Amino acid sequence: MPLHYNACTFGYQRGSRPVLDGLTLRVPPGNTVLLGPNGAGKSTLLSLGASATRPSSGRVVYRDLDPAVRRQRGPYRQAVAWLPQKPDFLPGMTCHEHVAYAGWLKGMSEKAAWRAAPQALERVGLADRARHKISRLSGGQQQRVAIAQALVHRAEVLLLDEPTVGLDPQQRESFLSILNDLRGSVHVILSTHDVADLDSTFDHVVVLAEGRIRFSGSVGEFTAHAEPGCAPGRHLTSAYISLVGGAPC
Repeated sequence: MPLHYNACTFGYQRGSRPVLDGLTLRVPPGNTVLLGPNGAGKSTLLSLGASATRPSSGRVVYRDLDPAVRRQRGPYRQAVAWLPQKPDFLPGMTCHEHVAYAGWLKGMSEKAAWRAAPQALERVGLADRARHKISRLSGGQQQRVAIAQALVHRAEVLLLDEPTVGLDPQQRESFLSILNDLRGSVHVILSTHDVADLDSTFDHVVVLAEGRIRFSGSVGEFTAHAEPGCAPGRHLTSAYISLVGGAPC
């Protein structure tokens, strides 16, 4: 299992309603899409999975690694990589430098990180941009650099927080193609509120609403929640609405 959330509760302010309340979820191997409306708790869930934040109760575990245990935190963060919705880049650095820097931050030696960066860039289709500065890249290319930053230190799990926001259709297809190419070598958990992101790239669907898991299962099981007689091409939207609530299709 890539990640196991066990009875996790988290809130940003004391006394306020928690964003996640006793949430338990076993994320299966493969590529998983995390669906839910804005404010559902998707970013919080990924932040906990990345160990960027800690639950007020409960625990998050990857394999036998618990980031709440200090000596396990480093190995956990090497295995689980997080790409926030708006990755931070240093515009004066080249792609090669940026990816190598990310590897060094994750515990690689400077020499090992520098040598590994070109291969990571090649895996995301940016080998020819290695010497280009980040500021010269398109939004879709910058997202691919962010993935290369995770691959350089051989992360086993990628947590992607709404990475297709702001991408045009061509950039989106290119980005999803990269994820499909990585299938089998890394587990992916991608959050979105757009069912259009759910395509053949993904194996599993998790639906989160109001801090609670509404659904967890295969793409086929998710689609089965569509309203009978739904218009052609509307099955994914119908299934999503039936699970989170809203007007029928």
